[in-house]
Amino acid sequence: MATTERRTDIGPPHYDKFLHPIIKENYGKWKYHDTLRAGVLVHVGETGSIYTVRAASPRLISTNFIRLMTGLATKYSDGYLRFTSRNNVEFLLGNKDNIDPLIKELSDNGVPVGGLNNSISNVVHTQGWVHCHSAATDASGLVKVVMDELYEYFVEMKLPHKLRLAVACCLNMCGAVHASDIAILGLHRTPPRIDHSTLPNLCEIPTTVASCPNNAIRPTSIEGKTTVKVDEDKCMYCGNCFTVCPAMPMADPLNDGVSIWVGGKISNARTEPMFTKLAIPFLPNNPPRWPEVTEAVKNIVEVYAKNAKPYERVGEWINRIGWPKFFDLTGIEFTKYHLDDFRYAGTTYRRSMHNRY
Repeated sequence: MATTERRTDIGPPHYDKFLHPIIKENYGKWKYHDTLRAGVLVHVGETGSIYTVRAASPRLISTNFIRLMTGLATKYSDGYLRFTSRNNVEFLLGNKDNIDPLIKELSDNGVPVGGLNNSISNVVHTQGWVHCHSAATDASGLVKVVMDELYEYFVEMKLPHKLRLAVACCLNMCGAVHASDIAILGLHRTPPRIDHSTLPNLCEIPTTVASCPNNAIRPTSIEGKTTVKVDEDKCMYCGNCFTVCPAMPMADPLNDGVSIWVGGKISNARTEPMFTKLAIPFLPNNPPRWPEVTEAVKNIVEVYAKNAKPYERVGEWINRIGWPKFFDLTGIEFTKYHLDDFRYAGTTYRRSMHNRY
């Protein structure tokens, strides 16, 4: 019985279906790659070269932006582009002569080119007020105002090493704030406010109780109606209860705010991967421009740019000079919240696949 190739619509299609022909021809046969200028790479293989132009994107994009990107890809890169894990748009060009016209059209449409090597890449961030129901701050708005201030570090390669920024709108942290050089994290500081009048009609009590990872929610009765109560000492402000029970909102415009964390990285180069550590425990939510947050992040970037050695990431620079010196150089106030008086499992975990002794 003759066999035929099995076809199915289960799972994603094979990645090689979307590779540029030059990449297919040179797969596993690359000789070297180089940076031609800010935002432009070349990969040289045995049978040809592929050129990459990296541009920024707002991550939460409109259909107009998608049409712009796909139109430029059709015009200049034979329809081939890709989005990186940090939401950069990379055009894959087989023709070197298309680089300058592509960059000009991107610039004319307000899309900067850069983010390679010793510069700030596009910022990875969460949904914020646009979508997330537990957000303590707005992610996309913060990214916009921070990168307005740091624009020169995206389009130019003048930092000691690459710099990765991340924004998460709450402590659930569906962004990469634990492993980025500088991270902005939204903070809730008050427990959920329970609307006892509507909770029995909106929420299932067992589901609401089970939603809390800290066992801080208990059933109770008020005026003959079954509702819940919160043990505020156990609450960690995660907003998980609000996910299943709309009668327990978390948002608090007076007390919610922003914290700044530094020193994380995923790379295994020079040291093992590192987690971020607290730099600034609280800054106020002041949309639409968040002046306190943008000033704090820009200050850290500029101090790092001035004092770090070449190829030194933020966390490696801090470990070299010591945390007291970091607080002294940046002018950040040291508070009781910076005291680390406990040992957690992460200090003993091996965070690298590399065994170095």
